[in-house]
Formats: sequence, structure tokens, C-alpha cells
Amino acid sequence: MEELGRELLEKTEKSKVRYDELTDLIMRPEIIADNREWKKLVKERNSLEELANAHLVLKKLIENLDACEKDLQNEKEPEMVSLFKGEIEDLKVKIDEEVENIKILLLPKDENDDSNAIIEVRSAAGGEESALFAMELCRMYSHYAEKNRWKVEYIDTNETEIGGIKDATIMVRGKGAYSRLKYESGVHRVQRVPETESQGRIHTSTATVAVLPEVEDVDFEILDKDLRIDTYHSGGAGGQNVNKVETAIRITYLPLNIVVTCQDERSQLKNKEKAFNILRSKLYDYYQEQKMSEYDANRKSQVGRGNRNERIRTYNYPQGRVTDHRVNLTSYDLNGVLNGNIDEFIDANILKERTELLQQA
Repeated sequence: MEELGRELLEKTEKSKVRYDELTDLIMRPEIIADNREWKKLVKERNSLEELANAHLVLKKLIENLDACEKDLQNEKEPEMVSLFKGEIEDLKVKIDEEVENIKILLLPKDENDDSNAIIEVRSAAGGEESALFAMELCRMYSHYAEKNRWKVEYIDTNETEIGGIKDATIMVRGKGAYSRLKYESGVHRVQRVPETESQGRIHTSTATVAVLPEVEDVDFEILDKDLRIDTYHSGGAGGQNVNKVETAIRITYLPLNIVVTCQDERSQLKNKEKAFNILRSKLYDYYQEQKMSEYDANRKSQVGRGNRNERIRTYNYPQGRVTDHRVNLTSYDLNGVLNGNIDEFIDANILKERTELLQQA
């Protein structure tokens, strides 16, 4: 492992040099004046920070190891020989740990991991019961965001008469929100007795979750001729919270028939801005999916991107359990999970992904 450590030290040298270059660049007045370029360079610097710091830690450990081994060769005193040998063993253990850390840091990364997350929750099979479950998923993600001190904004919701949600778009703002919430994409299944079920039979319903990164810079152009923008009165189920002016925005991207709505703000301008942000992320996601398919039709998923048609988790109310089928992990704390305690599932999926990537490396 020591030899591998020296190889990784050499391999990460360029990242450390580039990190230092970027640290200098983002302090220059001409770069600061160009906000777009400054943001781009800061994002690149942030992506290299952990690796650059790990490089310094490994370099110091190897330098200390070399110094101890040299001192050991010149030492004759038994007590000092024993001391140096113990120090050498400790340093080798620390080097092994840092090597494993760097191997993970060198794995392919999703460039959007630091981004805000856009969560789309939709009721699927099961009618009103599915809509009620979709509402509970929205609450679960809101609780999870609060635990991480992320800001939650409900961009658009389509409610049912009895309090369910047909579909909802939620913006979660916070560094790294997408890096964790992206593992929630897929089909969520609930098994329980609906309140409307008189005979106590267990019903199975589903809701779908799609998680997109909020993107600022995209390599495609959105043309005015490809858009249809409509305004309408915002309001909830049963005609609640209806505005007297048309502040809600609906944007349709005609070439792909992608529709985005926003009624979160009282200002039509702010709703339009948010709707464009969602549309940009949806188009980015669409083109990324196209690239994935073209790149490798046989590969099931890219780093950090799961199959949205896959049933990923089952919430079984009678048994009080939640099972994540991707990692075969079961929790019997159903209430805790619905209150946002989902780190156990997310961490297990991250570990599975890293393990698979390390095996391929």
C-alpha cells in the first residue's frame, strides 16, 4: 500500500497545482469582474479542494515515514529503535487510510453534486391513496432538508380535494443537496390499509420521484420561438389562495412538449424566473440522458443517476418497515423514515456505488 501511496501522490500532484492556480485566479480583479467566469472557476476549485487537501496529508505522511525509516537505520539505542518502529507502523496505517480516501476522491464524479436539487413527486398507481402517499413523501423530503439546514421552496403543487398531491415540484437549496437526494429518484411503493377501506384490506400504491440538479450554465440555447408562455390565476385545491391577478406561469417547451409551471411567488416575474430555472434543468437532464444512451446502451446507470422506472423502496405500514430494494436494506423505524431519517438508505446506496466503481477501476 505504501508503494501505491507514492503513485497516488504523483497522480494527484496536478490536481494540487491546478487548485493553487485557481485559488490565485479567483482573487484577481479582472476575474472577479467577470461573474460568469468567476463562478465557473470557483466551482472547479471547489471540486478539487478535497483532493488537494488529501494530497497534502499524504505527502506529509510519506515524508514523515521516510524520515523515520532513515532515523531507524542510524539508530543503535534499543529503546529508540522500538520507538521508531512503532512510529513507522502507525504512519503506514495512516497512509493506508489516506490511500483509500484518495481512491474514492479519484472516482468519477457527478459535476452537479454541489448543486441545489429539484424534486418532482407524482402520484402514480392507486388513485387518491397514491396522492396521499405523494404528500407524505413531500413532507419526508422537507423534514430531511430541514435536518440538513437546507432551504425548501414549493415551486408548484397540484392538490386533491382531501389533502393529497397529484404532483409537486420542490426546490431544495443547499450545498450538496443534489449529491444526496439524487438517490431518491425512482418508484416508491406503499402498502397499507387506506382510511376509505371498510374491510381492512391492504392496498398497494405507488408514487414516482425524480430529482434534478439546478443548473446555471448549459451548452444549449433556449430559443423564444420554441416557447409558449401562459399566465393564469394561482390557487390551491378547492379554490383556496386564489390571486386576483394572473401571477402563475406556465412555460411549454414546444419541441419536446415539456411543461413547467410555477405559482410559488406573488410576483409574475419571480415565478417566470423560477419556471425558467426548472425548464433549464429539465432540458439539461433530457440531453444528459440522451448522451448516456449514446455513450453506452448496455450500461444500466451513470455515476449518481438511477433508473427512474425502478422500484427503489417499499413502505409497509402494517409491519412498520421500510425496505430499499437496491441495497436490500430494511429499517423498522417507519415513522422515523417518514420524518426525514433517510440517511441510512442514502449512505448505503453511496457505498454500493463506490464499491462498484472501485471494482471497475
